[in-house]
Amino acid sequence: MDKNSLIGIILILGILIGWSVWMTPSKEEIAQQRHIQDSINRVNRERFVRDSISMAETNAMMNEQKETKPQDETFANRYNMYGSFADASMGDDKTFVLENEVIKMNLSSRGAYVETVELKDYKTYDSLPLIGFDEETSRFNLEFIADGKGINSYDLYFEPYINGSLYEGDYNINVGERDSLVMSLRAYVSDAEGNKSMDKYLEFRYTVYKDQYMVGFDIVTNNLKGVIPANTRFMTMDWFVDVLKQEKATDRFNVETIYYMYSNNDVETLSQTEAAEAEEELSSGVKWISFKQKFFSYALVSKDSFDDAFVEMHTKTRPSNARYQKSMSANIEVPFDGLNEDNTIAMSYYFGPNDFKELKQYDINLEKQIPLGGKLVAWINRLIVIPVFDWLGQYGWSYGVVILILTLIIKICLMPIAFKSYMSSAKMRVLKPEIEAINAKYPKPDDAMKKQQAVMDLYKKAGASPTSGCLPMLLQFPILIAIFRFFPSSIELRQQSFLWADDLSTYDSILDLPFNIPFYGDHVSLFTLLMTASTLLYTYINNKQMQQAQGDQAMPGMKLMMYLMPIMFLGIFNSYSAGLSYYYLLVNLFSFIQMYIFKISINEDRLRRQIEQAKKKPVKKSNFQKRLEEMQKQQQQQMRR
Repeated sequence: MDKNSLIGIILILGILIGWSVWMTPSKEEIAQQRHIQDSINRVNRERFVRDSISMAETNAMMNEQKETKPQDETFANRYNMYGSFADASMGDDKTFVLENEVIKMNLSSRGAYVETVELKDYKTYDSLPLIGFDEETSRFNLEFIADGKGINSYDLYFEPYINGSLYEGDYNINVGERDSLVMSLRAYVSDAEGNKSMDKYLEFRYTVYKDQYMVGFDIVTNNLKGVIPANTRFMTMDWFVDVLKQEKATDRFNVETIYYMYSNNDVETLSQTEAAEAEEELSSGVKWISFKQKFFSYALVSKDSFDDAFVEMHTKTRPSNARYQKSMSANIEVPFDGLNEDNTIAMSYYFGPNDFKELKQYDINLEKQIPLGGKLVAWINRLIVIPVFDWLGQYGWSYGVVILILTLIIKICLMPIAFKSYMSSAKMRVLKPEIEAINAKYPKPDDAMKKQQAVMDLYKKAGASPTSGCLPMLLQFPILIAIFRFFPSSIELRQQSFLWADDLSTYDSILDLPFNIPFYGDHVSLFTLLMTASTLLYTYINNKQMQQAQGDQAMPGMKLMMYLMPIMFLGIFNSYSAGLSYYYLLVNLFSFIQMYIFKISINEDRLRRQIEQAKKKPVKKSNFQKRLEEMQKQQQQQMRR
């Protein structure tokens, strides 16, 4: 090699290195490219629903063209549209059924996405197979740039592989006795003549386990460096479903909506109401996105996190007996490194029930989708109600019996507090003549301070308090609210019958009305009627005891309200869970029994003697009493002036 040749080689190498450096995008260029892509994504979000509707017509037209045009002309046209994925844009639309013990998934060769999911252990409210979403309205596609062309995975046809080997068997594939099964769907790259490169492909990989609702889902690019631009830093996934109606009714706290969790473990929801439309642009670091129904969820979980996401929900404006309820979609950006030969976007799908134990085991806060109440009461459900409920449920008893035992346990735990309250009320009844005497002694308004001090001295000596009855209510209120949120959200009660109720998770109807009554509904719930009647009776007895203790002036303004509340609850609970109304009915019945036990166990004559003996003992004045006496002295001094 002479000197000139050596210099030429060095110059060529220098030019190649310089060209490579010059073509590598800078940070500013990458940021600009990302900004452009973000703008494109915003446009795509608006077009997504519209494109999903028209996609079928477009594909039908393309299939017709493929049948009428010569192969070489069709391929040339497709190469102009799809570049290296031109060959993958042609194929047969096949459906592979992949199932384990609990789920059955239909995978489409076109787009390599999950068309529909069936939960094998569950049925709809009308005893049909429980389908989460179907092929008519579900879509999942990956959008990216290849050879300068915009590629949508939904336009590609994928070839099936089982555990790494080309699959040519039956379309129904069962995990069977194996612990897991991996099905890969690959779209191969080809050159301009249609020759496939078997080592260059886009792969959607599904890992199904024997008895799990969680399905592994990986998107793999193999040897696509040079096909996908080196400056690609993310790809876009679009997921769209119309959720199917599965339950007879929902409630305002447990509606179809979208949940998502950030990388900092904060779980939020798009909407907790039945709003017609809702949308949200999520910041970076989204761990999972879930399309939640009342008792079932369909979630996409990232192994790391998604960059950004845009979620959207639309309520279907259809009749109450419509097949679909809501449209839910998610536009998601996932990290991608175009400089690498191989990239794996590691994710998982969850297609399964909103069962607290089932969701809890994955340790990614999926169980927080279950509406167990706010921070004040949710811990009661998680730490007390759910463990006790599950413990009772394991014995195979009817859930009507389980609710009865749960109610009894709660009432027994609260009995000491209730007894203390009843004892205080008994003391008030015994002290009533002395209270009346004090009222007669200080009839003038100017003596109000003296009267109040005398009454408080009497209460102090007797060990009674007019506010003691509030303590049990304060302690029971969080439990009542916790139960109020637990029963309608408990999948264990779903389709569990008891007495005349066919399903404890929804309302029981003994009479379907041919019309709708405002604030009440179009049916009659017997459990709700019994709960209302027992509440009214308990209110009457409680008011009577209060009147005996405090006289006719005892909370006169509250009496009417206490009777109106059960009537209001009649309309609210008529469409709620029958298990919830049944629980409140049991609470009232056990309260009657508890009240009778307390009544026969407390001898008011003996209690009166105990109070008289207590009066003789010196009583230390409280700080409040001291301040009250000081205020009284100041008042008397002012009156003397």
